[in-house]
Amino acid sequence: MLLLSVFIMFSCNQKAVPPSEEFKKIWYAGKAELSSFTLQQARYGEIRNGEAVLIFVTEDFSNKKLVKLDEPDKAGDKVRVLKMNMTKKFVTGIYPYSMMLSVFTPVSKTGTEKTLKADCTSQEWCGHTFSKLKLSGNSYQWQLHSYFENEGEQDKKVDAMFLEDELWNHIRMNPSTLPQGKVSLLPGLLWQRLSHSGMQKEEAVLSLSKADTFLIQDNSAQLYTIHYPAAQRTLQIYFENDFPHRILAWQETYPDGFGNKRMLTTKAVLKKTIWLDYWKHNATADSTYLDSLQLMRYE
Repeated sequence: MLLLSVFIMFSCNQKAVPPSEEFKKIWYAGKAELSSFTLQQARYGEIRNGEAVLIFVTEDFSNKKLVKLDEPDKAGDKVRVLKMNMTKKFVTGIYPYSMMLSVFTPVSKTGTEKTLKADCTSQEWCGHTFSKLKLSGNSYQWQLHSYFENEGEQDKKVDAMFLEDELWNHIRMNPSTLPQGKVSLLPGLLWQRLSHSGMQKEEAVLSLSKADTFLIQDNSAQLYTIHYPAAQRTLQIYFENDFPHRILAWQETYPDGFGNKRMLTTKAVLKKTIWLDYWKHNATADSTYLDSLQLMRYE
């Protein structure tokens, strides 16, 4: 444990190293990686079929305002970030869920710079919620806006530490920077939403290993496991060994929380990946790209 703490302290004191030419060739080419997944989402004690999408793209971000810059060349606080958008859509009985997570992590070869912002939205027929983490010095400002009475409006500071949600970006930038061993984490915002848990650090056990073939058939893939002993929750992320370390699948196991301790598992498995400057493709004719991703059309 002492050696791990020394390693983490040493890593955080390192200076960020510019990204490699290999990284720039892919991530600075003006396109985003779009990946679709079949989703089996655990909710209300049952498994629900749905769709998930992962979007990874680099953007010029404001270090002060924590928003995407309209005119980055004129800004004095520009920082290049890798953004992950994760969306989930599934139906529980009669009513649908639509959820989205966004994470903005500075591009760094060593993975030493703290994620600037993460936010999450959830909409379903009962109402909608919004939560956000914003870096401020050595802490994160956490806000929650919820329609549930026992949650309501919350605003508090928590010590800056590794975010579960940023680990996806670290996989894509450089898996060798992933923390391992016993580490304090701020659990994922989507998990907090579905479990109605508050924002507080939890002790986790993190490990990187060769992937099994339970969800995927790639024998060379890697598996990153995040286990929370107290919550009995485990998140496993499968990804390609070779750069750019595409996400292949993930699964998340935890007690269903509805009157018993039965364990349920959410699973997502890759369907298709395309590279596209999707923000330029908003015409009706562009909906054919949904076919390429094997996603549902809304028309």
